[in-house]
Amino acid sequence: MSLALFDFDGTITTHETMPEFLCRSISRRRLFMGWLLLAPLMLGYKWQLIAGTLVRRAIVRVGYSGVAASAVVTSGRDFAESYLPNVLRPEAMQRIAWHVVQGHKVVVVSGGLDVYLAPWCEAHGLELLCSSLQRRNGVLTGYYEGQQCVLAEKARRVRERYDLQAFTEVYAYGDTFEDRDLLGIATRKYYQWQEVGAAGGR
Repeated sequence: MSLALFDFDGTITTHETMPEFLCRSISRRRLFMGWLLLAPLMLGYKWQLIAGTLVRRAIVRVGYSGVAASAVVTSGRDFAESYLPNVLRPEAMQRIAWHVVQGHKVVVVSGGLDVYLAPWCEAHGLELLCSSLQRRNGVLTGYYEGQQCVLAEKARRVRERYDLQAFTEVYAYGDTFEDRDLLGIATRKYYQWQEVGAAGGR
């Protein structure tokens, strides 16, 4: 059996979807407050002076601290059903379908949030490794549950979940530098839908 690992934003979709979800699931008051507080961070990220992990952590803190988890879960399911189908790359869905027909195990590995990725993956019969929001007694704390599933954390989670030596081939698909560690564990790597390099280490 082969393993196929897909980044989500920009690889399966035509663009980053998490910013759109944030705008839809965070109240206008918090969005306005967040813009005022986080504008320097956003500019630093745009100029590549500040890491995306720091920016996302700050946005989650301002946007979701003290919010009912059930409300965000509902927003996530609505987002998966109404928004995501409109931004999927046809070539990505065709490639996923090909892997499924071949009997390969297909996994989405994303820094996006489980509240919308889990229902989308469930609807398509795919496995998922991604970021999650921490919750306590039904309320979001404003922190991630564990590490964000980006950069080296993507590869670490894959290795933790799957025995790579048990697969005849490991495919990986990504579109930015944040996917380099994911691509690094694959024997067949696709960057922006072009196959690159030779067999990688596991």
